[in-house]
Amino acid sequence: MSEKSDKMTRRQALGVVGGLVAGGVVGAAGGYYAGLASAPSAPSGPGGVTTTVTQAATVTAAVPKPFEDVSIWFFCGGTPGGSFESVVYNGALAAEKIWGPKMTYIWSDWDPEKMVGTFKDAIASKPDGIAVMGHPGDVALDTFIDEAFSQGILVTSINTELPKAYQKYKAVGFGYVGQSLYGSGYTLGSACAKMLSLGKGSRALVWGLLAQETRGLRSKGCIDSLKDAGVTVDYLEISADVNKDATLGAPILTGYLSKNPDCKLVITDHGNLTATAEVLLTTAGKKPGEVWAAGFDLAPNTVKGIQDGYVLVTLDQQQWLQGYLPPLQICLTKKYGFSGLYVDTGGGLVTKDNVGPVVELSKIGIR
Repeated sequence: MSEKSDKMTRRQALGVVGGLVAGGVVGAAGGYYAGLASAPSAPSGPGGVTTTVTQAATVTAAVPKPFEDVSIWFFCGGTPGGSFESVVYNGALAAEKIWGPKMTYIWSDWDPEKMVGTFKDAIASKPDGIAVMGHPGDVALDTFIDEAFSQGILVTSINTELPKAYQKYKAVGFGYVGQSLYGSGYTLGSACAKMLSLGKGSRALVWGLLAQETRGLRSKGCIDSLKDAGVTVDYLEISADVNKDATLGAPILTGYLSKNPDCKLVITDHGNLTATAEVLLTTAGKKPGEVWAAGFDLAPNTVKGIQDGYVLVTLDQQQWLQGYLPPLQICLTKKYGFSGLYVDTGGGLVTKDNVGPVVELSKIGIR
């Protein structure tokens, strides 16, 4: 995100998201708030004189929120201010403001091992629920998810699927909010091949996360779709350092492109890398359209890259919903026993032809 957006305060973020969703989401809870809509009738005083009844007490009284007694540990992702995870965080803040759960926010540097360690800490704190990023995979997390449910702690997954846990616990509240990973990767790669007329004799780079059990399925989808189009695909694994700080990828991409001058496309399977694509390509000495970038998510710098002719297309996974919906899932299960909800947030492809409507929303951390 831009420096201005990176430094958005908690109050500003809440003001933005609260204003946008209050009319729709809070309105959907109309039955809960309906009693506050009108003033009491004005009774008659002595001698038939009407007594004035003000609404001041109603207006100024604290309005209880339906889930104030629910406590949640929420995994935001990488680092505060990151172009992807800050939008997830804004969605979670909106859920906290509107519905009232007590939220504890966790950052992980996108490190799966740190996610596992913090998940164990979350269980030890005995909250009502944990919304965890699924990057470590079923093998790493399943034992601890079993432990959480055995203690009455609800768990739901964000951004990366945990298929085994979902099948085991969906009836008692384990849900998923994020993309269908392989499908979204395949969709992006296919779109790139079509838009650039890539085929036999063309070369592309996929810079991804195959080393991560489930999260890597999106990278695999990108690779498979390009290969199916006849493209020669090179692959680079995103290192832990670049995963944490995308700007550190500049010398890596510069080195690759200098050795492979016939590469016409670089797909970055990481929203923060996609947001840095224009900087990485200009650092490598590339002009707009000389080598195209493509990737995932929307951020102000991704939008700028599209407008400036460096980013061909991005797949918007609407990650604000990945912040807003998991806390609500936990609250609904805790209070009303609802089963787990599977929500695919993959919102479609964004190019220079349709980026206009989301420009301002991206600047304020909604899209």
